[in-house]
Amino acid sequence: MSTRGYFVAGTDTGVGKTLVSCAMLERARGDGLRAVGMKPVAAGCDETPAGMRNDDALALIAHSSDPHALAYDDVNPCALPDPMSPHLAALRAGAAIDPDRIIAAYARLAAQADLVIVEGAGGWLAPISDSATMADLARRLGLPVILVVGVRLGCLNHAQLSARAIAADGCKLAGWIGSVIAPDMAALDANIATLRELLPLPCLGVVPWRSTPDPMQAVEWLELPRMDQGVFTRS
Repeated sequence: MSTRGYFVAGTDTGVGKTLVSCAMLERARGDGLRAVGMKPVAAGCDETPAGMRNDDALALIAHSSDPHALAYDDVNPCALPDPMSPHLAALRAGAAIDPDRIIAAYARLAAQADLVIVEGAGGWLAPISDSATMADLARRLGLPVILVVGVRLGCLNHAQLSARAIAADGCKLAGWIGSVIAPDMAALDANIATLRELLPLPCLGVVPWRSTPDPMQAVEWLELPRMDQGVFTRS
């Protein structure tokens, strides 16, 4: 599997993975790359005349290099109506999450881009079937992982557990990005400093809380080296 991309994982659901993924797409486009986003599994979709659609997947498309050239079913090959754990949403919909279909969709996206940003669903071990998790999908894709840490009470524990699980599963951790989701958190700056000390991987930025999250603003808070040919390189 090509490594022209990154798998964006989170310490939990609702921690800012989509915001970070869209910001990464904008950064890559600014570096002159053809960049596309992918949301392989989305639980929480609306029925439209064009089919099931998910807001996160639509945001990824909007921030990709050529939105009109992307097939929605490639960006979001598994669209499930109910906003719940993917395996339960699939069960309720009478569907199955097919990793082979996801891998094929990724390959089609990679063929038309320099960089693919793949956003996971939920946390690292979110189930996608009775026997598989989001981690299994990340391993199949073979992409380095960027961990989005939702900065709130409990993040020190959640971040370390997630980082250890990702490493234990044999995936490469490229770095972590903080996403402040509790602006009134006590000792916010001290907690971020502690994360920098505890996590054995580079911090690629900390995105502050905003009442209306904006990927174009979030780009300014990313501490990413230049993206060149689908990988982070030091300038």
